[in-house]
Amino acid sequence: MQQKESEDAVSMNYAEIKKTDVANGPGIRVSLFVSGCTHRCRGCFNSEAWDFDYGQEYTEETEREILQALAPDYIRGLSVLGGEPMEPENRGTVLRLLRAVRKQFPGKDIWCYTGYGYEKDLLCRGTFSEQAKGDGTEADYAETMEVLRMLDVLVDGEFVEGQKNLSLAFRGSENQRLIDVQASLRQGETICRRTEKLFPALSGEAYG
Repeated sequence: MQQKESEDAVSMNYAEIKKTDVANGPGIRVSLFVSGCTHRCRGCFNSEAWDFDYGQEYTEETEREILQALAPDYIRGLSVLGGEPMEPENRGTVLRLLRAVRKQFPGKDIWCYTGYGYEKDLLCRGTFSEQAKGDGTEADYAETMEVLRMLDVLVDGEFVEGQKNLSLAFRGSENQRLIDVQASLRQGETICRRTEKLFPALSGEAYG
């Protein structure tokens, strides 16, 4: 197992690390943009990161850089997006990072953005692995579930250009959801956070 984790740690590329991001979750955050995505959504803001070979190799030094960037008290948490963090090629490396963040910074929150659907892809044994060209084994499913257990919020669903809404906070199109992962796992049903707007004065909603 340790050997597998070591191999996973150098199997992923990443496009960018933002160390003071305010666009991809609440507060000031560190955001990791991984490389590689099979969704290829029309109108994607980060289409260069569809290529799994784009950017730089993710190494143990990269992980240390991210952990160091998370250390200041003003950093609220980590966001992982891409690209696609839940691709089988990326998931093991992402999981290793999330374990380290949970161990070192238990008070910081973790958000993850995925084009996969929470219920139909991630929670469904076999389905996600087959669609994403994984091995479809129990180990593959267990790895997906461990990633989910590390998360506070999952923003799920492909970006749909026809449903693009610039007033939405922390998501690009109206089909995407802000899922409270811990509450959802505890209750056995999908619990979404209240829809948030970037411009509450225009929508009539409070922003929190």
